[in-house]
Amino acid sequence: MIRENTKVAVIGNRAIGGKNPVLIQSMTNTKTEDVGNTVEQIKRLEEAGCDIIRCAVPTEQAAYALKEIKRQISIPLVADIHFDYRLAILAMENGADKIRINPGNIGSAEKIQAVVDVAKSRNIPIRVGVNSGSLEKNLIEKYGGVTAKGIVESALGKVKIIEDMGYDNLVISIKSSDVRMCIEAHELLVKETDYPLHVGITESGTVYSGNIKSAVGLGAILSQGIGNTIRVSLTGDPLEEIKSAKLILKTLGLRKGGIEVVSCPTCGRTRIDLIQLANQVESMAANYDLDIKVAVMGCAVNGPGEAKEADIGVAGGVNEGLLIKKGEIIKKVPEGELLDTLKWELDHWKD
Repeated sequence: MIRENTKVAVIGNRAIGGKNPVLIQSMTNTKTEDVGNTVEQIKRLEEAGCDIIRCAVPTEQAAYALKEIKRQISIPLVADIHFDYRLAILAMENGADKIRINPGNIGSAEKIQAVVDVAKSRNIPIRVGVNSGSLEKNLIEKYGGVTAKGIVESALGKVKIIEDMGYDNLVISIKSSDVRMCIEAHELLVKETDYPLHVGITESGTVYSGNIKSAVGLGAILSQGIGNTIRVSLTGDPLEEIKSAKLILKTLGLRKGGIEVVSCPTCGRTRIDLIQLANQVESMAANYDLDIKVAVMGCAVNGPGEAKEADIGVAGGVNEGLLIKKGEIIKKVPEGELLDTLKWELDHWKD
């Protein structure tokens, strides 16, 4: 389900909002000034399924680097700007497809207007970002602390600043590391605006804890049709963000493509190294662009039955295993050949 009554924003060669699909975004962790490493990372992220990439622009050198980075990549490039309005202007002049700013830390109205004027002349969307950690003191006092209502009021206030300057090509992002607060804030925000939204649980943590918090938060928000781009913010390799985002969207039915791996928990009947096998299958499956479900089951007792909803699967026995298609046993192979047998089937799936 996608909330289709939002405005549409065009970001480079992609569009968000309206009936457009939810897109996956990530952010480079290289120094943007280092064009070679930044481009290399972006290409790896794009190959993994990243739709939009954001780069930090803390210096003039980073802003100028965007031009060459942009020339070498295929996905839209977003410039992340804080404090210095001149960097926002330089980023747009050097090819940024969208800029992310917080009008509250850009400075005077004249500085914000200068940024808006350039964005307007180039029809570049501005993402207005507000985090719970940077909520204004007056709103904290008004609501007795950091609250969802305060976050929403802050965001809408900053949007109005730009609207009053004659520009409405905007994307809104409100984030918090508090999952429940983040969910509530988005539920409140969609009642007040029809701008497209970028959604994420900020500062969610390591790959382990961050994945859990992001899955819970993004799942609750996206399941209500809220959100047009997402980022799974993890303290780790950005590639992990893409893998998680794809699985979240696929689990909710918002994206097709890619193999879904299901596996059973271990139990006393398991006679193969199920944990290793399941991890190996998951890693292998990531290399295939097949819209199918693969099951990895621990025993031959329940394996065929439990795997019947999968397109293909394997189930363990005593030092051996079964290859299963649509719940039917196809062949029995030694345990050491299970992975290769499954790989052969995937390699020839479209034959």
